[in-house]
Amino acid sequence: MKSDAGLKVLFWILLLGCCWPIITAPIALVAGITFGVVIGNPWGATTSTWSRRLLQASVVGLGFGMNLPELFKTGKEAFVYTAISISFTMIVGYLLGRLYKTPARTSTLISFGTAICGGSAIAAMAPVIKAEAEETGVALATIFTLNSIALILFPPLGHLLGMGQRQFGLWSALAIHDTSSVVGAAAAYGGLALAIGTTVKLTRALWIMPAALVAAWFTKSEGKVKFPLFILGFIAAATIKTMLPQFEQLWQPLNSIAKQSLVVTLFLIGSGLTREVLGKTGIKPLAQGVTLWALVSVSSGIAIMSGWIK
Repeated sequence: MKSDAGLKVLFWILLLGCCWPIITAPIALVAGITFGVVIGNPWGATTSTWSRRLLQASVVGLGFGMNLPELFKTGKEAFVYTAISISFTMIVGYLLGRLYKTPARTSTLISFGTAICGGSAIAAMAPVIKAEAEETGVALATIFTLNSIALILFPPLGHLLGMGQRQFGLWSALAIHDTSSVVGAAAAYGGLALAIGTTVKLTRALWIMPAALVAAWFTKSEGKVKFPLFILGFIAAATIKTMLPQFEQLWQPLNSIAKQSLVVTLFLIGSGLTREVLGKTGIKPLAQGVTLWALVSVSSGIAIMSGWIK
């Protein structure tokens, strides 16, 4: 009991420490992963729920740092190449699933999560294809593990490749699975990277509904597809900020709070990567997820660096 109480106290100390502006996204993530893997998260399921809610609230808050015309311009430009990227990822994911002999529904969830937006996409697709809880858990564990790695690797890789902030924002939005990891990696790279990465990623996330509806039609499923409402909140915040520029002294602090709450979110996400989660991943799903992620990262990086995607 004392040991359990001590773990909870340590967890809260680390969590509150992430509220300090000097703590960056990579530091918070590494601290969370270290805590989860080495010590063990005393609030597994609760942490997952709150990290999702805090992420959504943070993304809405980031809208107070956006300009609406620029937001729509970037989103319009991103629409075509996100569609191409999603189609490419789903096709390659299907072929890799056959190659590695990954169970069909697990393979579909991994491909869908990689193609659109990680855990949110998997959660939307699972009831549509009638995936079992274990299949959903394996897919989430695979994507979650790769998300954590991406958040640590992408910023130094971007600098190594000499990417500008716009290029890195595009790359992170197209090649990293979850919105939280895209925002965290882009925030570590710079303000413009954050704005571009968030906008393009949310444009990509809009494909959840049409993709899931197509899957429902093919499988004749009656499962409900939920629209990610936090995207509307993000657009609403950007609209308010653009229409009421005289309140910039209010919008700027709200945006700063949102950025720091993302740091807290990343600690929560990292702490959820426990030994139990890693144990669920499995060799075949992990092999499919890693190969698919590598192909998407390399191909999108080459397209961006070559100027095919601007």
